Amino acid sequence: MKTFLSKYTISRDNNFNLVRFIAAFLVLYSHSFDLTLSSIAAEPLKSTLGMSLGRIAVDIFFITSGFLITSSYFSRNNLIAFVWARILRIYPALIMAVIFCVFIIGLWFTTSNTWEYLLNTQTHKFILKNTVLFFGIEYQLPGVFNDNPSKNTVNGSLWTLPFEVKMYVILPFILSIIVYVRKWIIFVTFKNALFLIGLLSIIIIITNHFQPIFGKQLFFRLFYMFFIGAAFYVWRDRIRLSSGWFFIALSLLLVSTINKDVYFVFYCLFLPYLIFYVAYVPSGHVRKFNGIGDYSYGMYIYGWPVQQSMAAIIPDISVNIMIAYSFIITLVLSIFSWHLIEKRFLSMKGSYIYIEKFLQKIGLIRHCTRRK
Repeated sequence: MKTFLSKYTISRDNNFNLVRFIAAFLVLYSHSFDLTLSSIAAEPLKSTLGMSLGRIAVDIFFITSGFLITSSYFSRNNLIAFVWARILRIYPALIMAVIFCVFIIGLWFTTSNTWEYLLNTQTHKFILKNTVLFFGIEYQLPGVFNDNPSKNTVNGSLWTLPFEVKMYVILPFILSIIVYVRKWIIFVTFKNALFLIGLLSIIIIITNHFQPIFGKQLFFRLFYMFFIGAAFYVWRDRIRLSSGWFFIALSLLLVSTINKDVYFVFYCLFLPYLIFYVAYVPSGHVRKFNGIGDYSYGMYIYGWPVQQSMAAIIPDISVNIMIAYSFIITLVLSIFSWHLIEKRFLSMKGSYIYIEKFLQKIGLIRHCTRRK
């Protein structure tokens, strides 16, 4: 059976919450090796595939984000509404996670006395950088986790968030340029431009994989994953989700694992299609997961500090115990994060209109928020 992707996107009944939750668990699983054994290389698939499950999970996050964020941009048709929705999704839960790290984890585990810890500029730097994101991430708090296998790093998972925020800025910038250019060049469309961006990105990351000449491989990789997701959205009326193509792509990907380089190429080519098939085609009881909530973000931002805390409390903890215990504790925190913070702030998306009116009142905008 073959159905265009556009038919599935009409409804919000999909498996994205489950896909992202599994990805968040894979991050926690992958980090368990690093935070227990001080070696991500100990993860079983790292030596086989040349990449960890945590890396694959991050790519899944960026592909799904590119698709859903592009959908949000076009459906809202308003830059202020788009920016406000992204702020509400990222920052309230993040700020609470930073508070948790500083005033609960940090105060409990620091080797400094309370006032030295609270007045230390490193503490202030941790709060400022990790709640703003535009200046990178700060990983250390004074005297916290000094003796852990992965020393001093309080929340290593946050490294992806500045990249995510950059993509939120780059996307409307690129789409605005396309709107401007197509006034003079008729064949410049969202479809053609995003296809070209995706094509150039994959050429760069594959070329760089075999012959590092571009530098900043990480940025190009995440850029590709995000914008291939965006390309899938604008091409959704031409992309067929077929069980046959899904199993062919999956089979080729599995066979390619005999060689790391071949696997890397097939991985970049097939991963987006596999994700969107899983996100939309399987139905039935699996869709009941949507009624539970979206716990993936909470899992992601609380997993590392929880695991570091366990490594400090139980110095000889095994990887399996780390995975099991940290998953339970992190899941509880993510449930609280979703129901008490994320869900409530996301319900405030409509309040962007007051921000827009204020900006209009003080003369900062007129009608420039509307996309022509």
